[in-house]
Amino acid sequence: MEVLEKKNKNKRYKPILDGIPDWPVYQLSRNRKEFIEEVAQKSFERILQLRPTRKQLLDELQTTVYREQQRMKRNRWRVDPKDEPRFWAQIKESVNALSARADDNSGEEKELLKQIVTRYANEIAGNFKPSSYKLAREITTFWFNRLLNAARVKKFGAIFRSQYTLRDKIQIVGKVKQLRRLARRGTIVMVPTHFSNLDSVLIGWVIHALGLPAFIYGAGLNLFNIKIFAYFMNSLGAYKVDRRKKNLPYLETLKTYSTLAIQKGAHSLFFPGGTRSRSGAIEKSLKLGLLSTCIEAQRNLYLETPPDEEPRKIFVVPVTLNYHFVLEAPDLIEEYLTVKGQDRYLPEQDKYGSFQLIRFLIKFFSKGSNISVSIGKALDVMGNYVDDEGNSIDNQGRLINTRDYFISNGHITIDKQREDEYTRMLGQRIVAEYHRINRVFASHLVAFVAFELWQKKHPKLDLFGLLKLPEEDLVLEYAEFRKACKRVRKHIYRLKEEGKINHATHLKGKIDLVIRHGMENVGIFHLKRPLLFNKEGNIITQDLSLLYYYHNRLTGYDLEKII
Repeated sequence: MEVLEKKNKNKRYKPILDGIPDWPVYQLSRNRKEFIEEVAQKSFERILQLRPTRKQLLDELQTTVYREQQRMKRNRWRVDPKDEPRFWAQIKESVNALSARADDNSGEEKELLKQIVTRYANEIAGNFKPSSYKLAREITTFWFNRLLNAARVKKFGAIFRSQYTLRDKIQIVGKVKQLRRLARRGTIVMVPTHFSNLDSVLIGWVIHALGLPAFIYGAGLNLFNIKIFAYFMNSLGAYKVDRRKKNLPYLETLKTYSTLAIQKGAHSLFFPGGTRSRSGAIEKSLKLGLLSTCIEAQRNLYLETPPDEEPRKIFVVPVTLNYHFVLEAPDLIEEYLTVKGQDRYLPEQDKYGSFQLIRFLIKFFSKGSNISVSIGKALDVMGNYVDDEGNSIDNQGRLINTRDYFISNGHITIDKQREDEYTRMLGQRIVAEYHRINRVFASHLVAFVAFELWQKKHPKLDLFGLLKLPEEDLVLEYAEFRKACKRVRKHIYRLKEEGKINHATHLKGKIDLVIRHGMENVGIFHLKRPLLFNKEGNIITQDLSLLYYYHNRLTGYDLEKII
């Protein structure tokens, strides 16, 4: 992977399709109205299967209305439609009237359901426009490049020159050739890790940089609260995922939208962790709702493709995004620590508006810190690796046919319980791949070692006791810290040889230089630095909670035993 990084650092990739009219996402947008109608109809039919009796359906509608009205009272967002209160008040009135008429066989409850899912389908739907996409792409590339140049030569005037490119700043490593090849042969579902609101913009740039057509996005509706994000997300045709809505009609409409889009060949991207990692750790369990749509779409393709044609195959591509720092880290770790060990739901709220985002970008590009994007090996929807031709391969290296997974009694069948198990298996495989392609930075190393050393020094304290320690108790002798870093780095090398992790090239070389690189970059722009040197050259922290966040990037590898 390191060789690939050096070879492709400044490589320019030709588009795999000649023009935007050939892109699957464009074909979807051309028939947007019909697509939304199809999503609504199939969602309607699916919910009626799940709630077949009049009483069951009315109960579900009452639950939906109650949850929606509670959401509007407790957690309104700027992006929410203005007519929401009126719409749900009318639905509530109609549902109550129908519930009072026990012998009513008019079927009006089905019409109410149809209204609800049609509204949801329109709320969710993306709106990809070629002209807006081109403009958003040019603006993103222009300003990222200009900020980068100003930072590199330390002069404001460099904003207007093009000496450096984003490929100098953002390293793309891993199975790039395979990804491009498979995007021609089937439908890609990209599933990245999720740490920052910057992820959506970053991954969109990566897709363009690799010469791939635009993907449809499953973007959190909270991003549309930030005006600058809303513009880019709308321009790129992102479909909206509102994580506040937990009712059955919404979830089924969302899943149907994703299933049909993938089924129709639109390359897709969503964050299976569901939301940004609050702890800073790589996701250990995934939200399986949208992930299940990959399996359902593949099964439908096998069902609907004529026998004399080769069904289009779906490829799941894990991606890890690797940062030295995360803009929202202080608030994310505070939220995580607040709810640690508890099951109550906290709404996703963002304190960062357009101005804060611009400030973050300036700070990012004014520092010598990099981002890397690791593209993992492609999987089929069962979690098997696939080769460059798209053939599925089992653990013994034998070719297998994923069609066989859906066959029962000689025929392809719909088996929800079976497919739920397939989804769980796929989720576990993606998590394993995240850890395997995770790319260790020097900042991750120093944060992990420092926090673990302080834990070792206070074995009687739990996490929350440790976080309350006074500053005078939070000093590490550099010699001790250096030895621990060296031991952990050696073990990381061993894990890489075993194919269990990866690391950046800057992790090699003299350990003192690696440590200094990590110390300079960990949480580089935060007001309170998670790690820094004191006057004596020893290690101190200004924010142990923030250090814990960055430490967590390397949990899950049993590196604690090496300290």
